[in-house]
Amino acid sequence: MSTTITSLEPRSLWQHFQSLNDIPRPSKKEERVIQFMIDFGNALGLEVISDKIGNVVIKKPATLGMEDRKTVVLQSHLDMVHQKNSNTQFDFQQQGIQMFIDGDWVKAKGTTLGADNGIGVAATMAILASNEIPHPAIEALFTIDEETGMTGAKDLDPNMLKGQLMLNLDTEDDDELTVGCAGGIDITAQGRYATIVPASQGLPFRITIKGLSGGHSGMDIHLGRGNANKLMNRLLYNLDKEFEIQIADIDGGGLRNAIPRESFATIVVDAVDKHAFNALIDHMTSIYQKEYKTTDPDLTIEVQATSMPDEVVDPIFQGQLLKAMYALPNGIYRMSPDIEGLVQTSNNIARIIVNDGQFLVQCLTRSSVDTEKQDLADAIASALQLIGAKVTTSGAYPGWTPDPNSQIVSLMKSLYEDLFKESPHVKACHAGLECGILGKHFPKMEMISFGPNIRGAHSPDEKAQITSVQKFWTFLKSTLAHIPKQ
Repeated sequence: MSTTITSLEPRSLWQHFQSLNDIPRPSKKEERVIQFMIDFGNALGLEVISDKIGNVVIKKPATLGMEDRKTVVLQSHLDMVHQKNSNTQFDFQQQGIQMFIDGDWVKAKGTTLGADNGIGVAATMAILASNEIPHPAIEALFTIDEETGMTGAKDLDPNMLKGQLMLNLDTEDDDELTVGCAGGIDITAQGRYATIVPASQGLPFRITIKGLSGGHSGMDIHLGRGNANKLMNRLLYNLDKEFEIQIADIDGGGLRNAIPRESFATIVVDAVDKHAFNALIDHMTSIYQKEYKTTDPDLTIEVQATSMPDEVVDPIFQGQLLKAMYALPNGIYRMSPDIEGLVQTSNNIARIIVNDGQFLVQCLTRSSVDTEKQDLADAIASALQLIGAKVTTSGAYPGWTPDPNSQIVSLMKSLYEDLFKESPHVKACHAGLECGILGKHFPKMEMISFGPNIRGAHSPDEKAQITSVQKFWTFLKSTLAHIPKQ
């Protein structure tokens, strides 16, 4: 096995992935990677277009003999989720991703890898740069801000594209052909609360819940992994019920599309309850570790003495907040009654901040049924409004209605069977793909999504399988070579 990323096969793809990962590219801060793609296309002498929001299209003519084939849009997004372990020292704004090879996998050192959707971007770059791969006319569409709102797809200038088929390269299982996806909506609740001075006889502690598996809040939501925000709230609720603790602050989770791995809270406990407090912490730790031994084997709760906070949450609001958070649905809300094994509707309680008289709760609600998505969002908003929160929704995007009998699906299913001697899984997914939004711009364009095996997306455990990338590359080249005539 090669010991460097750029010596892996297919070399062109991995070399472009390395170059891409040298560029910081968080959602909503893609200026450097946008310019990187524009420079890449210009250096190849190809037509390059960028719209007002920052999407980039690079157009390449068909190879000799394929001029009569349908034009293909190769689509991937430029941004990546920036997540790291709390003990990892890393500056996403300045540093490139530090990758390494572990057996059959490429991983990153304590951070997300960016294989979502960097492998798709790199594969497209390799196609554009090649003089040997047969293909029809290509319009390579690189969108921005997929991970935190899909604003690139929403605000795309539709005049940039003329293609009849779209290959979205953002699926994370190499035996799947994705033909539908969920839509989503962001929920934000915020407000103010009264504070009081903590009890003078109290003992302050810092509670840390960490070691959870996390993951993609769409693709991994069915795995039943622990949500650090829910686990922290459950712990605080039980501590408050037993000891009437005083909460100074809570800080849990991160990005909306990542299942929270860590949560932190500062509390004050009456000195006379110290031993019973420690006993209850041990008891709850044992409960959590039993409940989540399969999905989150590294889950731990740490309690350390800390300095006395200047203020704590007013006890009336504290009780309201803990009850409201307890009531909020998290994880699977409903499975599809029509497609076996498909999560239809879910919610991820992604972020909770309680500090300095202000609170913030952020959720991402997903569903392949728009009316059900709105219904769940309304239920979540109602619970939070009861404690005086101002609730807003934003970033709504539609789902992608499956068409498993389209021409491109039939073609790629047949090619897959010929190449790999097995049948692919033709299915919809619970993640949000840009195809639903792009389909609004191009209602007559056939679309399909596929890609290599990527595990742990949106978490520092993210990894891409080397042999699967090779399989994906073979499949992509074969698909391009067999695109039907116009």
